[in-house]
Amino acid sequence: IIGMAYLALNTDLSPKQWGYLTKIQSSANTLLGIINDILDFSKIESDRLDLETVDFQLEEVLSNLTNMMAYKAHEKGLTFLIHTAPGIPASLQGDALRLGQILVNLVSNAVKFTDSGEVVLSIEQVGEKPEQIVLQFTVSDTGIGLTETQISHLFEAFSQADRSTTRIYGGTGLGLCICKRLVGMMKGDIQVESEPGKGSAFTFTAT
Repeated sequence: IIGMAYLALNTDLSPKQWGYLTKIQSSANTLLGIINDILDFSKIESDRLDLETVDFQLEEVLSNLTNMMAYKAHEKGLTFLIHTAPGIPASLQGDALRLGQILVNLVSNAVKFTDSGEVVLSIEQVGEKPEQIVLQFTVSDTGIGLTETQISHLFEAFSQADRSTTRIYGGTGLGLCICKRLVGMMKGDIQVESEPGKGSAFTFTAT
């Protein structure tokens, strides 16, 4: 459906047809995201989700993230920035796909819940062991923020900030739960600092 909608959008269309196909494509992508979340959550619950350990370039992960998120940020008039501290090795070993999944989830949420201002991803090295380094990733935004009560339930399965979140913004409430499990599998931790009306900062570490 997504592929055929994409092909159809590259043909001559009336404005009404273009509108219909755009909605089909958007809805199909949303459904695909829900299916992927449920499948990942099921694998985690069944202890069937394994991480790869392969060579990868951090720059490629960040480039893919930019390709996916820059347009969404631009659509909302937001600035999207990535700050990488000097000294981080260009070549790493680990699961680049799952690292990218965590970053996409956090940045996507930041864009979704921010109406003006900026979304910033900062990366720095915070630890080192023999043949291993610990990286810290922080995604900060100038969005709607969260209360302490909302934060306390944020990483629970099928949980969102409040009942209106699904109605207004969509989503399954599984994304952050999956992120927390993946970060744990990367020998890291995830936490959030936030204040209502003043934005949020999600920070996680990965070995």
